[in-house]
Amino acid sequence: MTLSGQSALVSGASRGIGLAIARRLAAEGARVLLVARSAEALQAEAAALPGCAAFAADLAGAGAAEAAVAEAVKRFGGLDLLVHSAGATPRGDFLSLDDHAWQQGFALKLFGGVGLCRAAWPHLQKVSGKIVLIAGVGGRVASADFTVGGAVNAAMANLTKALADRGVRDGVRVNAINPGSIRTDRLTARIATVQQEQGLDAEAAAAALAASTGVARFGTPEEIAAATAFLLGPEASYIQGSVLDVDGGWVRAV
Repeated sequence: MTLSGQSALVSGASRGIGLAIARRLAAEGARVLLVARSAEALQAEAAALPGCAAFAADLAGAGAAEAAVAEAVKRFGGLDLLVHSAGATPRGDFLSLDDHAWQQGFALKLFGGVGLCRAAWPHLQKVSGKIVLIAGVGGRVASADFTVGGAVNAAMANLTKALADRGVRDGVRVNAINPGSIRTDRLTARIATVQQEQGLDAEAAAAALAASTGVARFGTPEEIAAATAFLLGPEASYIQGSVLDVDGGWVRAV
């Protein structure tokens, strides 16, 4: 229970990595405000976690980040921890991605994160709080079919370093995680496509897809959640401005 008594806000918390993080922080003793666009799913998940609550919001909208932080402070009397996990970005050929795709890709993941950090900062500064931003390995290794996501994730890494620099002065610890290929709904759909195209069972299709990306297996949301809990906890007190790859060895760059 390394986070006992602390209050947290987790975005993108209705499913996948964000939900796994919210569950892990609650298991570590934190009171968590789960934030996402899916109100019904969010309420059901929050109700299953003791001391936790839900706040439905589209963080790409004006004022949404500020409202989410205000709700957390109102419910918990303050804010100790912030995790921004919202913001899937589209894949596709660069020439087929229009302005809307780029604007939406940046609006939720980058600008939503900026809004949350800016709104939460004064509260975190009071308590030597912590921030973890969930970016992605696409920010380190470019791919022709992931131009939007790669650009957004690279910006997230730079934001992490910049906020960590400010955080040294203000007493706020800021780090990021780059997940690799994680068994979320999106990856499950890709596995199903391979399964159908190659006539394989689900396990063999997953193994084939993993091998094609150069890893032994895919990760789980719970593994990202464990890394997040570590970065928010006391044993990571000297880690500042780190961008941690949790990718099964997929990124081979130094």
